[in-house]
Amino acid sequence: MGSKNKLKRFKENETFQNVFQPTREEVVSGVFPLKGKWNSDFFKNDNPIIIELGCGKGEYSVGLAEKYPDKNFVGIDIKGARFWRGAKTAVEEGMHNVAFVRTQIELIEGIFASQEVSEIWITFPDPQIKYKRTKHRMTNSEFLKLYKRILKPDGVVNLKTDSEFMHGYTLGLLHGEGHEVLYANHNVYKNEGAPEEVIGIQTFYEKQYLEINKAITYIRFKIK
Repeated sequence: MGSKNKLKRFKENETFQNVFQPTREEVVSGVFPLKGKWNSDFFKNDNPIIIELGCGKGEYSVGLAEKYPDKNFVGIDIKGARFWRGAKTAVEEGMHNVAFVRTQIELIEGIFASQEVSEIWITFPDPQIKYKRTKHRMTNSEFLKLYKRILKPDGVVNLKTDSEFMHGYTLGLLHGEGHEVLYANHNVYKNEGAPEEVIGIQTFYEKQYLEINKAITYIRFKIK
């Protein structure tokens, strides 16, 4: 994407009421105004809050929001020029149950209060295969502890990926640490009982993977 296009998208993001771009200082110091107040101050309802971490173009967040109008969705990504597409679609279609925040995943405790979130989606994250990149894997032990702090006691996490490595690594970690695996399949589109929200919404890259018969894996779990 050209720098002119990026600048145009950044500028347009500033006009969207469903986009929040706090400074790092604002998030780290705990003064982000919607923390603990997403339901009362933004969504204006008591519906459950579901977040997508590393939301990319926002296709999954918007797709889920369309499918479940009685739930609230927040896409998180550090790349605002990417989620511009999802934010714009939501504005154009008059969707009031989806928002986007530009921040780093490791800072989400500055965006959501303890037990404010009902569910987390992680869709097609970078598997960070090299051992020295373990700390960046979005399902490592430290990230799971972070997710647990913002999740409600019965909250769940969904991991959807095309990476067999990420699938296997996560399953091994979940079993090893005693977390509760609710569902796991290494080729979810070949499984007749696959959840509708998993196979009913596809990202741009996911469609490309499916065209070349690349297996899409899925795990749903609770952090103990």
